[in-house]
Amino acid sequence: MKTSKPSTAATNESVKKIDLDHYVPAYLTWTSNKLSRGASQHYLKVFGVGIETWRCLVLLAIEGSISAQQVSRVIGMDKASVSRCFKTMQESGFIRIALDPRDGRARIAVLTAKGRALHDEIREVALERERAFLEVLSDDESETLLNLLRRLHENLPAVETATQRFIEQKYAKPKKPRKRAPNETD
Repeated sequence: MKTSKPSTAATNESVKKIDLDHYVPAYLTWTSNKLSRGASQHYLKVFGVGIETWRCLVLLAIEGSISAQQVSRVIGMDKASVSRCFKTMQESGFIRIALDPRDGRARIAVLTAKGRALHDEIREVALERERAFLEVLSDDESETLLNLLRRLHENLPAVETATQRFIEQKYAKPKKPRKRAPNETD
């Protein structure tokens, strides 16, 4: 007896999957990863530093001094990664570590003249990469893209809240009461 094989269309319809051609997080991730990897390769080859150092240098050039926690909060890098990056930057003479004058317990990174000079050199390459990346867009489209990305970035806390709520509703299982040991009392 011959069994009929389901058609490809029927099989595809029954399988739930993400349409990557229309899934915004995929494009954001792919673009970010490829931009970061390419930048890091060039920065390592020419300047001897990677993308994490560059990201820290950017914030230090803007702020003058900043804590690892602030860097982590602004750009989303893991605080431990920022701390390791700061250690390497300090050993290379790009920053010095000082106590925060507002909070004598907190340690902050302070950009040195050597660090500022490195920032200024890499800045030229970074801006050329941005120019080349955006050259397929008009000036108006570039401005629109930047405004949309800002709005999406500002909406990230709402995404986390919605995700947590969804998970709690869909996957939360009531916890079973813990059994007490015979010698436990209230």
